Amino acid sequence: MSTPEFTSNRDNFCYRHPDRQSFVLCQRCLRTICPECQTPAPVGVICPECMQEQRKNRTPAQKRAERRWGGGGSIAAARSGKPVVTYALLAITSFIGLLQLIPGLGPQITDALLFAAPYLYPSISPYPFEPWRLLTAVFVHGGFVHLALNMLALWMLGQSLEPMLGRARYLSLYLISGLGGSVMVAVLAPTTATVGASGAVFGLMAALLIIGRHIGANVTGILVILGINFAFGFFVGGIAWQAHLGGAIVGALIAFIYTRTKRREQRIWQIVLLAVTVVALLLVVFLVPPLILLS
Repeated sequence: MSTPEFTSNRDNFCYRHPDRQSFVLCQRCLRTICPECQTPAPVGVICPECMQEQRKNRTPAQKRAERRWGGGGSIAAARSGKPVVTYALLAITSFIGLLQLIPGLGPQITDALLFAAPYLYPSISPYPFEPWRLLTAVFVHGGFVHLALNMLALWMLGQSLEPMLGRARYLSLYLISGLGGSVMVAVLAPTTATVGASGAVFGLMAALLIIGRHIGANVTGILVILGINFAFGFFVGGIAWQAHLGGAIVGALIAFIYTRTKRREQRIWQIVLLAVTVVALLLVVFLVPPLILLS
């Protein structure tokens, strides 16, 4: 939640741009830095001053390597602070969505990637064991409008969240939220097949709400949007509101973990808590729905 202590603590804002909050620290000096000030390092990112110091201490071989590879597109994109993970997710999901529009091929792709709980329990269902569907369902959609709405939301949310969290945390948030959506569908509607990135997108919205509250931002707008979209799922047929609910709950939980494990010395706890979250979701999805299906 929002606390005066957080908003008054300058360690929670970029040291070079005091008006920009961030959850990313320089791996060398541990100062908070915004996307504009981040330079990718072998582990994490470093600030401009540490980068300048590193360049002073380069060996001749390192200088030759930088001249050869320093202009590479991937490195330039990484240094720019652009939300490249968001762009990658948009590209992959949109490409699969376009393939789904091809007559004959589209239904095969949908059938191969959608999620339905019976695919997790071959001993009590006629379907093979295909647990990867818990995540692949995030990348397929039920039509062009479904795809367009989710990709628009992903693009809008990614512009804010990815630079704030960093790419690894942001991707983890997206995928684990998508997993949470599939798990909730399996628990609450185990005979229903589902597709779409809605669970992951709701996770991003819930995370933005939690992080916004934590840093003292006005989150009324995102709260209203989250509420409207969630209510929409109850009044329009063919929408898996269970995925929305699961994604939002998991996204909020992950955001809470991020806000409580920001410092470098807490990084291991952040990884452990994320792993525990994934394991807990898998335990739920493998233990609870079979009881419902058998009943």
